[in-house]
Amino acid sequence: MTTTSPLGLGTKPRKARPSTSTGRPVWMGPPNRVLTAMRGLILTIGCAAVILPFLAVVSTSLATQAEVTENGGFVLLVREPSLASYQAILSGGVVTRALVISILVTVVGTLLSLACTIGLAYALSRPGSLGSRPILLAVLFTMLFSPGMIPMYLVVKQLGLLDNLFALILPVLINAFNVIVMREFFLDIPDELMESARIDGANDLTILARIVLPLSKAVISVIGLFYAVGYWNAFFNALLYISSPEKWPLQLVLRTYVVNETPMGVDQVSAGSDSLPPQLSIQMAILVISVVPILLVYPFLQKHFTKGLMIGAVKG
Repeated sequence: MTTTSPLGLGTKPRKARPSTSTGRPVWMGPPNRVLTAMRGLILTIGCAAVILPFLAVVSTSLATQAEVTENGGFVLLVREPSLASYQAILSGGVVTRALVISILVTVVGTLLSLACTIGLAYALSRPGSLGSRPILLAVLFTMLFSPGMIPMYLVVKQLGLLDNLFALILPVLINAFNVIVMREFFLDIPDELMESARIDGANDLTILARIVLPLSKAVISVIGLFYAVGYWNAFFNALLYISSPEKWPLQLVLRTYVVNETPMGVDQVSAGSDSLPPQLSIQMAILVISVVPILLVYPFLQKHFTKGLMIGAVKG
């Protein structure tokens, strides 16, 4: 097969993609039923290894005391589902307060991180920006050398952020890797679009808001999800900087009452209950609540993953 040259200088042959007589690419090799069966078996085992523990956690969170006692702990298939554990922990106790704090930190932190990352990445992507090269080198330097736990703690203490929710946001406000990824995406946007906007009298803020951001939904969605997952799952900063239990995020509650298996009293679980569901059911319900919000967000951003994560990949 031949194609016309872009310069109109004749034709040139188009290279055919190598394939076998069955239409399969050469690198895939001939079909083999044994290998296909083995792949299916491995995939089945992998799926079971992921699904069965999660099913056990959900089932145990819905189990009654009788079923937990009968099964000696975890319940794989619950016969009489009960929402008593969820009703108890979501009725105004420690978990409810921690859930609200985690949502607040995640939403505020993600918005602030995205705003700062977008602004910094856009400035570093524009040629001629004042101090862009030294700032870029400083960003790259932070990827190689971290300040360490004790210096970071001293900085947070000097800023008066100890036992303050902003201590969970400001120390991790900007991620250098995310800045580099977003900068590379901005560099791929054609300069002609921005130049035409400048001819029409647009300034940098207008170009960023009207041209760059609408074309960057994929990378913003992926980076935003990275930040959101980081804020939602973070517990170590809360362990270092937050001393008041009433300011604990959900992950610190999860660590205290699930990982460390600290028993929860009636006053800690619920504000208006005189009895408690099984402790194991309460712990598994806390675990489910800590996982479900992120699982619900993924499907809405799935369509942006392929484009967003392929930024900077080798193109041929």
